Amino acid sequence: APTYAGACRLEAEVGRRMLERLDYVKLAPRRVLDAGSGPPQRLLGRRYPKAEVIALDFSLGMLRAGKKRWIERNAPKAVCADLERLPLAAGAVELVWSNMALHWVREPEAALREFARVLAAEGLVMFSTLGPDTLKELRTAAGPARVHAFIDMHDLGDMLVAAGFSAPVMDMEMLTLRYEHPAQLLQDLRASGQTNVRLDRRRGLSAKSFRTRVLAGA
Repeated sequence: APTYAGACRLEAEVGRRMLERLDYVKLAPRRVLDAGSGPPQRLLGRRYPKAEVIALDFSLGMLRAGKKRWIERNAPKAVCADLERLPLAAGAVELVWSNMALHWVREPEAALREFARVLAAEGLVMFSTLGPDTLKELRTAAGPARVHAFIDMHDLGDMLVAAGFSAPVMDMEMLTLRYEHPAQLLQDLRASGQTNVRLDRRRGLSAKSFRTRVLAGA
Protein backbone atom coordinates (compact mmCIF):
# COMPACT_ATOMS: atom_id res chain seq x y z
CA ALA A 1 0.00 0.00 0.00
CA PRO A 2 2.73 2.60 0.77
CA THR A 3 4.35 2.09 -2.66
CA TYR A 4 1.19 1.74 -4.77
CA ALA A 5 0.79 5.42 -5.68
CA GLY A 6 4.22 5.51 -7.31
CA ALA A 7 3.60 2.41 -9.44
CA CYS A 8 0.00 2.76 -10.64
CA ARG A 9 0.57 4.72 -13.85
CA LEU A 10 -1.56 2.32 -15.88
CA GLU A 11 -4.45 2.43 -13.40
CA ALA A 12 -4.30 6.23 -13.33
CA GLU A 13 -4.38 6.50 -17.11
CA VAL A 14 -7.28 4.08 -17.45
CA GLY A 15 -9.16 5.94 -14.72
CA ARG A 16 -8.67 9.22 -16.58
CA ARG A 17 -10.10 7.69 -19.75
CA MET A 18 -13.06 6.31 -17.84
CA LEU A 19 -13.82 9.76 -16.43
CA GLU A 20 -13.84 11.15 -19.96
CA ARG A 21 -16.44 8.55 -20.96
CA LEU A 22 -18.74 9.85 -18.23
CA ASP A 23 -19.02 13.11 -20.22
CA TYR A 24 -21.44 11.27 -22.48
CA VAL A 25 -23.62 9.92 -19.67
CA LYS A 26 -26.47 11.91 -18.14
CA LEU A 27 -26.32 10.87 -14.51
CA ALA A 28 -26.72 12.70 -11.22
CA PRO A 29 -26.06 10.03 -8.57
CA ARG A 30 -26.89 10.52 -4.91
CA ARG A 31 -24.41 7.84 -3.92
CA VAL A 32 -21.39 6.43 -5.78
CA LEU A 33 -19.54 3.20 -5.01
CA ASP A 34 -15.85 3.13 -5.92
CA ALA A 35 -15.44 -0.64 -5.88
CA GLY A 36 -11.81 -1.68 -5.43
CA SER A 37 -10.78 1.89 -4.82
CA GLY A 38 -7.21 1.43 -3.63
CA PRO A 39 -6.14 4.58 -1.76
CA PRO A 40 -9.31 6.75 -1.78
CA GLN A 41 -9.19 9.69 -4.19
CA ARG A 42 -11.36 12.73 -4.86
CA LEU A 43 -11.87 12.20 -8.61
CA LEU A 44 -15.46 10.99 -8.35
CA GLY A 45 -16.27 13.47 -5.58
CA ARG A 46 -15.10 16.35 -7.72
CA ARG A 47 -17.17 15.15 -10.65
CA TYR A 48 -20.27 14.60 -8.52
CA PRO A 49 -19.90 17.13 -5.67
CA LYS A 50 -23.43 16.49 -4.36
CA ALA A 51 -22.96 12.73 -4.20
CA GLU A 52 -21.82 10.59 -1.29
CA VAL A 53 -18.79 8.57 -2.46
CA ILE A 54 -17.99 5.23 -0.84
CA ALA A 55 -14.41 4.03 -1.35
CA LEU A 56 -14.46 0.25 -0.87
CA ASP A 57 -11.38 -1.96 -0.93
CA PHE A 58 -10.46 -5.30 0.64
CA SER A 59 -7.07 -3.87 1.72
CA LEU A 60 -7.17 -1.87 4.93
CA GLY A 61 -3.64 -0.70 4.17
CA MET A 62 -4.78 0.81 0.86
CA LEU A 63 -7.61 2.66 2.56
CA ARG A 64 -5.28 3.99 5.25
CA ALA A 65 -2.79 5.09 2.58
CA GLY A 66 -5.39 7.57 1.34
CA LYS A 67 -6.44 8.74 4.81
CA LYS A 68 -4.69 12.11 4.51
CA ARG A 69 -7.21 13.06 1.80
CA TRP A 70 -10.20 12.40 4.08
CA ILE A 71 -9.91 15.72 5.90
CA GLU A 72 -11.36 17.48 2.86
CA ARG A 73 -15.01 18.29 2.73
CA ASN A 74 -17.13 15.56 1.15
CA ALA A 75 -14.17 13.17 1.25
CA PRO A 76 -14.83 9.52 0.32
CA LYS A 77 -16.17 7.28 3.07
CA ALA A 78 -13.85 4.28 3.42
CA VAL A 79 -15.22 0.74 3.75
CA CYS A 80 -13.01 -2.34 4.02
CA ALA A 81 -14.84 -5.23 2.35
CA ASP A 82 -14.82 -7.85 -0.41
CA LEU A 83 -16.31 -7.11 -3.85
CA GLU A 84 -17.99 -10.50 -3.78
CA ARG A 85 -19.90 -9.63 -0.56
CA LEU A 86 -20.69 -5.94 -0.50
CA PRO A 87 -21.95 -4.67 2.90
CA LEU A 88 -24.49 -2.38 1.23
CA ALA A 89 -28.26 -2.48 0.93
CA ALA A 90 -29.94 -3.43 -2.32
CA GLY A 91 -30.46 -0.46 -4.63
CA ALA A 92 -28.25 1.78 -2.46
CA VAL A 93 -26.11 3.40 -5.18
CA GLU A 94 -26.77 4.99 -8.56
CA LEU A 95 -23.23 4.55 -9.91
CA VAL A 96 -20.88 1.63 -9.38
CA TRP A 97 -17.37 2.52 -10.55
CA SER A 98 -14.56 -0.03 -10.57
CA ASN A 99 -11.21 0.83 -12.10
CA MET A 100 -8.78 -2.04 -12.66
CA ALA A 101 -9.96 -4.17 -9.75
CA LEU A 102 -12.22 -6.87 -11.18
CA HIS A 103 -9.38 -9.00 -12.56
CA TRP A 104 -8.14 -9.67 -9.02
CA VAL A 105 -11.47 -11.03 -7.80
CA ARG A 106 -11.64 -14.80 -7.39
CA GLU A 107 -15.16 -15.03 -8.88
CA PRO A 108 -15.82 -12.02 -11.16
CA GLU A 109 -19.42 -13.06 -11.83
CA ALA A 110 -20.12 -13.05 -8.08
CA ALA A 111 -18.81 -9.48 -7.88
CA LEU A 112 -20.93 -8.45 -10.87
CA ARG A 113 -24.02 -9.94 -9.22
CA GLU A 114 -23.24 -7.85 -6.14
CA PHE A 115 -22.88 -4.76 -8.34
CA ALA A 116 -26.32 -5.51 -9.79
CA ARG A 117 -27.82 -6.03 -6.31
CA VAL A 118 -26.64 -2.71 -4.86
CA LEU A 119 -27.39 -0.71 -8.01
CA ALA A 120 -30.55 1.41 -8.05
CA ALA A 121 -33.00 1.24 -10.93
CA GLU A 122 -31.69 3.04 -14.04
CA GLY A 123 -28.24 3.16 -12.43
CA LEU A 124 -24.91 2.63 -14.17
CA VAL A 125 -22.01 0.25 -13.68
CA MET A 126 -18.72 1.32 -15.23
CA PHE A 127 -15.62 -0.80 -14.84
CA SER A 128 -12.25 -1.51 -16.42
CA THR A 129 -10.21 -4.67 -16.25
CA LEU A 130 -7.22 -6.31 -17.89
CA GLY A 131 -7.59 -8.53 -20.97
CA PRO A 132 -5.99 -11.83 -22.00
CA ASP A 133 -3.04 -10.20 -23.81
CA THR A 134 -1.89 -8.52 -20.59
CA LEU A 135 1.70 -9.40 -19.61
CA LYS A 136 1.99 -11.78 -22.56
CA GLU A 137 5.71 -11.07 -22.87
CA LEU A 138 6.28 -11.93 -19.22
CA ARG A 139 4.08 -15.02 -19.54
CA THR A 140 6.19 -16.24 -22.46
CA ALA A 141 9.43 -15.67 -20.56
CA ALA A 142 8.36 -17.03 -17.16
CA GLY A 143 5.84 -19.71 -18.11
CA PRO A 144 2.01 -19.65 -18.02
CA ALA A 145 1.67 -20.89 -14.42
CA ARG A 146 3.67 -17.92 -13.07
CA VAL A 147 1.52 -15.15 -14.54
CA HIS A 148 -2.22 -14.52 -14.23
CA ALA A 149 -4.59 -15.48 -17.04
CA PHE A 150 -7.02 -12.62 -17.63
CA ILE A 151 -10.62 -12.93 -18.83
CA ASP A 152 -11.70 -12.17 -22.40
CA MET A 153 -14.19 -9.30 -22.73
CA HIS A 154 -16.71 -11.53 -24.48
CA ASP A 155 -16.78 -13.78 -21.40
CA LEU A 156 -17.23 -10.70 -19.22
CA GLY A 157 -20.17 -9.67 -21.42
CA ASP A 158 -21.76 -13.08 -20.83
CA MET A 159 -21.20 -12.65 -17.07
CA LEU A 160 -22.90 -9.25 -17.14
CA VAL A 161 -25.97 -10.72 -18.81
CA ALA A 162 -26.01 -13.63 -16.36
CA ALA A 163 -25.76 -11.15 -13.46
CA GLY A 164 -28.91 -9.39 -14.70
CA PHE A 165 -27.58 -6.33 -16.50
CA SER A 166 -29.29 -5.07 -19.63
CA ALA A 167 -27.56 -3.87 -22.81
CA PRO A 168 -23.95 -4.18 -21.64
CA VAL A 169 -21.44 -2.33 -23.82
CA MET A 170 -17.87 -3.61 -23.91
CA ASP A 171 -14.92 -1.76 -25.40
CA MET A 172 -11.27 -2.71 -25.79
CA GLU A 173 -8.15 -0.57 -25.96
CA MET A 174 -4.56 -1.73 -26.28
CA LEU A 175 -2.19 0.23 -24.05
CA THR A 176 1.56 -0.41 -24.24
CA LEU A 177 3.99 0.41 -21.43
CA ARG A 178 7.66 0.32 -22.37
CA TYR A 179 10.49 -0.26 -19.91
CA GLU A 180 14.21 0.23 -20.45
CA HIS A 181 14.84 -3.04 -18.58
CA PRO A 182 12.53 -5.96 -17.64
CA ALA A 183 13.55 -5.58 -13.99
CA GLN A 184 11.67 -2.27 -13.91
CA LEU A 185 8.48 -4.07 -14.91
CA LEU A 186 8.91 -6.56 -12.08
CA GLN A 187 9.59 -3.71 -9.67
CA ASP A 188 6.36 -1.94 -10.71
CA LEU A 189 4.35 -5.13 -10.31
CA ARG A 190 5.69 -5.64 -6.78
CA ALA A 191 5.26 -2.00 -5.79
CA SER A 192 1.64 -1.99 -6.95
CA GLY A 193 0.88 -5.27 -5.13
CA GLN A 194 0.31 -7.25 -8.31
CA THR A 195 2.20 -10.41 -7.45
CA ASN A 196 1.31 -13.97 -8.36
CA VAL A 197 -1.66 -15.33 -6.38
CA ARG A 198 -2.61 -18.13 -8.74
CA LEU A 199 -3.80 -21.21 -6.88
CA ASP A 200 -1.60 -23.43 -9.09
CA ARG A 201 1.55 -21.34 -8.62
CA ARG A 202 4.77 -22.88 -7.36
CA ARG A 203 5.07 -22.43 -3.60
CA GLY A 204 8.85 -22.81 -3.30
CA LEU A 205 11.63 -20.36 -4.04
CA SER A 206 13.12 -20.14 -7.51
CA ALA A 207 16.81 -20.25 -8.29
CA LYS A 208 18.70 -17.15 -9.37
CA SER A 209 19.07 -18.74 -12.79
CA PHE A 210 15.29 -18.50 -13.24
CA ARG A 211 15.32 -14.73 -12.68
CA THR A 212 18.21 -14.38 -15.10
CA ARG A 213 16.34 -16.42 -17.72
CA VAL A 214 13.15 -14.40 -17.27
CA LEU A 215 14.93 -11.05 -17.55
CA ALA A 216 16.73 -12.22 -20.66
CA GLY A 217 13.50 -13.39 -22.33
CA ALA A 218 11.06 -10.66 -21.29
